[in-house]
Amino acid sequence: MKRYCLALDLKDDPALIAAYEKHHDEIWPEIVTSIRESGISHMEIYRSGNRLFMIMETADHFSFAEKAIADQNNPKVQEWETLMWEYQQAIPTARPGEKWVLMEKIFSLDKNVE
Repeated sequence: MKRYCLALDLKDDPALIAAYEKHHDEIWPEIVTSIRESGISHMEIYRSGNRLFMIMETADHFSFAEKAIADQNNPKVQEWETLMWEYQQAIPTARPGEKWVLMEKIFSLDKNVE
């Protein structure tokens, strides 16, 4: 199993943030299927202000590149992503066209316990 942590911002508007959260209370079943079929076994999204933090646990074979190709070829995923982008904005360190930005792990308590 692998774990990835990613960051993304929401547009800093309370009404948009509330609407975004409501969409995630009612996520489309096709999106859940797409996530599961890519090898993602666990996903959580947390919010502080307008900053989002996603934790993903995946099968060892999971590939961001393969997920991107599958998503590009899935009209329902494209529809969802277009809808979500109405609420989202890239974090300042994102590259052009990048949405969720992979975070670098800088500390682990487990590595510091003997």
